[in-house]
Amino acid sequence: MRLLYLLVRLGIRKEHARLCNEVKGMTADSLLGSEAFTALQNLSAEHELLKNKYHKECELLKKKYLEECSERKKLYNEVIELKGNIRVFCRCRPLKQDEIAKGSTSVVDFDSSQENELQIICSDSSRKQFKFDHVFRPEDDQEAVFIQTLPIVTSVLDGYNVCIFAYGQTGTGKTYTMEGTPENRGVNYRTLEELFRISKERSSIFRYELFVSMLEVYNEKIRDLLVDSSKEPAKKLEIKQSAEGTQEVPGLVEARVYGTDEVWGLLKSGSQVRSVGSTNANELSSRSHCLLRVTVVAENVINGQRTRSHLWLVDLAGSERVGRIEVEGERLKESQFINKSLSALGDVISALASKTSHVPYRNSKLTHMLQSSLGKFS
Repeated sequence: MRLLYLLVRLGIRKEHARLCNEVKGMTADSLLGSEAFTALQNLSAEHELLKNKYHKECELLKKKYLEECSERKKLYNEVIELKGNIRVFCRCRPLKQDEIAKGSTSVVDFDSSQENELQIICSDSSRKQFKFDHVFRPEDDQEAVFIQTLPIVTSVLDGYNVCIFAYGQTGTGKTYTMEGTPENRGVNYRTLEELFRISKERSSIFRYELFVSMLEVYNEKIRDLLVDSSKEPAKKLEIKQSAEGTQEVPGLVEARVYGTDEVWGLLKSGSQVRSVGSTNANELSSRSHCLLRVTVVAENVINGQRTRSHLWLVDLAGSERVGRIEVEGERLKESQFINKSLSALGDVISALASKTSHVPYRNSKLTHMLQSSLGKFS
């Protein structure tokens, strides 16, 4: 439509230039009754009619396009809801070399015909069957895990709040799944990479701004991992409710990011200052919950509508049986805080799944902070 209009307009301009040259040398009296002057007036009127017609058709197409976008967004997220707003994946890691050397064997068995089931072989050789939304086997790589999370991830670009977290015992590979390595990037990096790709793909319709924050919850205290504590004293960070009803952490660094290399640098620097410690279960056990928050500010360039949404990517501290890992002192205190907050998270997920009227978000800093992405405002 626009191309047709431009071609017609180009033709009118050429004709307009020709007529202008023709009437340039005429006197005022001869000009009024000339065919060239009449044609010039008609041409101007035709151009005005064409401009008005194009404007109306353009507005109609814009309206139809916005309706299509709204419908696509609605249908896409209905598919996500049908699959389940709360989805649980299980990833089984392969045995480590030291475990094999000790003679350990896998107690997990898979059914080749079922992608969402596994069986645990008990000490008495009996079996317990478990079902999930999807089961990742030891041979499944980082890409396979990310593909399953991809539909949920892209919802943040449509203005939805999203939360993905890795839960499990100490040493099960949560940090590897979320952060990965330079050779095998995890969910965090791949998510940002995909968000940048889609942002570029939609650039003719939407203008996106991406911001990254990284923090940890350690012993029920919030710590900003993007602040260099050697250069400035750590701020006391608390959770506040904004005027829109969302949970915010005033003073938290929000770094504007433009590409994946920049993101990887931030993730590395943040991970290096995370609280870790040695236990009998894991030499470098994460002693805190690590939360990567991606804030997406989107503006529709057609109608000016703006949205602000959060994607939380959470590497939870490992759940532990205090007696089994034989911790004491500071490690015991850490384990108690970890288990308490994980228990609070379990209570929130259970309440959301059963759709109870009260969801206990405020029982821990972790669940309180994630409230807007785990469920509706309350």
